[in-house]
Amino acid sequence: MPAFMSAHAGPAPIAAPAVPLAERAWGWVAAEWDRWPLWLPVAMGIGVLAYFGRLAEPGPAWLALPLPYLAASLILRGRRPLAAAALALVGCTALGFAAALLHARLAAPMPDLPRTAATVTGRVVNLDLLPEGRRVTLDAPRINDGPPLDRQLRVRLRANDPTPVQPGDTVSLRALVRPPMPPTYPGAFDTQRNAWFSGLGGSGFALNVADIVERRDPPFFAGLRAAIEARITSALPGATGAVAAALLTGSQSGIPASAIAALRDSGLAHLLSVSGLHVAVVIGIGFTLSRLAIAAIPWLALRIDSKGGAALAGLALGAAYTLLTGSGVPMLRSFAMAALATLAILTGRRALSLRALALAAGVVILLNPAAVVGPSFQMSFAAVLALIGAAAAMRGPMQALKSRGWQGKLAVAVLGLAATSIVAGAATTPFGLHHFGRLQLYGVAANAVAVPLTSFVVMPAGLLALLLMPFGLEGPAMTVMGWGVEGTLLTGRIVSAWPGAALTAPPIPAWGLGLFTLGLCWILLWRLPWRWAGLPVMAAGLLSGLATTPPDLLVAADGRMLALATPGGVLVERASGANRLTRESWLRSWGEDEASPLPREGDVPGAACTALSCLLRPRLDGAAAILLRQPPREPRPRRGPAPPPPAVNADTGCGKAAVMVSLEPVRGRCRETPRVDRFSVWRDGAHAVWLGRDAATVLSDRAHRGDRPWVPPVPTPRAQAPEEPPAETE
Repeated sequence: MPAFMSAHAGPAPIAAPAVPLAERAWGWVAAEWDRWPLWLPVAMGIGVLAYFGRLAEPGPAWLALPLPYLAASLILRGRRPLAAAALALVGCTALGFAAALLHARLAAPMPDLPRTAATVTGRVVNLDLLPEGRRVTLDAPRINDGPPLDRQLRVRLRANDPTPVQPGDTVSLRALVRPPMPPTYPGAFDTQRNAWFSGLGGSGFALNVADIVERRDPPFFAGLRAAIEARITSALPGATGAVAAALLTGSQSGIPASAIAALRDSGLAHLLSVSGLHVAVVIGIGFTLSRLAIAAIPWLALRIDSKGGAALAGLALGAAYTLLTGSGVPMLRSFAMAALATLAILTGRRALSLRALALAAGVVILLNPAAVVGPSFQMSFAAVLALIGAAAAMRGPMQALKSRGWQGKLAVAVLGLAATSIVAGAATTPFGLHHFGRLQLYGVAANAVAVPLTSFVVMPAGLLALLLMPFGLEGPAMTVMGWGVEGTLLTGRIVSAWPGAALTAPPIPAWGLGLFTLGLCWILLWRLPWRWAGLPVMAAGLLSGLATTPPDLLVAADGRMLALATPGGVLVERASGANRLTRESWLRSWGEDEASPLPREGDVPGAACTALSCLLRPRLDGAAAILLRQPPREPRPRRGPAPPPPAVNADTGCGKAAVMVSLEPVRGRCRETPRVDRFSVWRDGAHAVWLGRDAATVLSDRAHRGDRPWVPPVPTPRAQAPEEPPAETE
């Protein structure tokens, strides 16, 4: 204080003592102490990701890794709570790692499937209706006269096969089966890993009509599922029946591609996947009807708690629906939360909470750790986490709005519906962008129509139809359900036709999605203002694509296609039989919708081609790649065998580029030039090439995934032709 004011200002105020930073930190920890357990399933998920991120399989000793940390956490719980919490987080990380390792070690090895057609015999455990026919899943199948396999096989029946196959039947058919496909490029979705944990050994298609060897009673839920699908599709033909069957049985295999595309581009694809919305509707209907029934019987209402009894009845109905639809990850999460909500109702606690979500996540991770890397688990839990956080933030304003009479309650219903769509859409968009490479701009508008239609028309009518099916009286209910499904499909078609409804964008890399998820959890799992530190972490995750350089060149695992990404678009070189799904996956990885073929002769931006080769240079200041083409075949003589195809002459690309690529085996000199040819992809899967300023970086799928149980070993050529990779059978 200045001296000239000291005589008139009175005594100076006593300054509050400064609180040391350590004490403030302890205060924050104490205020957030009840939130620490919410991070335990997050730690488990990190452990699962750590397992899948390894390049070599850990030994069995790693299974015991969680024990010392969890034991030490329990011992120190009362004396050193902060140290105990830290040890619990480390122990749960190790627990997630060990759970994934245990499931991988318990899985049966992949069978050695024949290269040619074979007789397949097995028991049908599932029957899927496809747009072009039917597909059976065979348990303990036999290949020719071999022993039963420890894994299942999926076989698509012939479209004109009239055999009345049902779950439980043992069938025999001649089929061409193949092991699960490898990733379409290094870092793409790993179908082989997914099959390893799901128990699938391969899939294929039948070459003749199936023969029923033995008839048995089907497994209860599989037979019920097949019967319900048949009743629905006979009452509601076409896309309407296929969507209705998907909502009631969980099978999406019969939905036409055009309907899936319309719902996907309009942001309504989540309605096809039986998830939390559907199980919540089923449990809600069961709860409401049971409570009304209890209230309608006076002597029963006086003897039991109507709310608790109705909660148990709704939970039982939800359990039956979960088993009927195949117990997918969203269903398990929803049912686990519903069970906890029922327990909360019975004990007088709050039904929906972050603790319930955390417990459900932990249960799902322990039961199915491979689900952590899939879109279903990620999008399901992200949406529910965001909705719980938004509900807590909006509870006060919504209560104030409700107090204004029926107008306020109507406004709450409308705003709640819109907010639900916005919040869930915003939370799941980064995950959809990572896995599918697409952005739906009008999802809020589409969901504002389709979600109420599904919740209040489609699912109630469908549930009523299920209850009436044993009596053959489901017709009117199925008609109403069909109207609702047609309205949903119409909404999808209209919204997907709007300009810019679905934009293709480069996917967020996996590490960027991890940053976004960590930031989202940081904001929603803490209470104090320090939670807003998660915003820059989320932003860094969303912008991670800017720090990632996509490959310039991709070569397919079957050696039948390669593609070059240039500033002007994607250029593709295809051989006969190139895989359409691989092409679509590549385009999504680059954020492109279409591709153009490489010219047979002439120059285009990024490529200069002749009949024998192409010089590929996507950037003027970068290195180039040489594509060697197969020389034209000589005309086949009228008599005698066809001449062998000439080998690609490697001299064509000597010294001209940093890497040499070809869809055929490359022979000759130029050993000093890195090469990717048919031999390379046959041994090590798909290849990605980055063309730098002076050199090329080549990454194979085998190098990216490492030596894991689901990665097939390096193949060996057949004895009769050791120098050639085996040709695939069409």
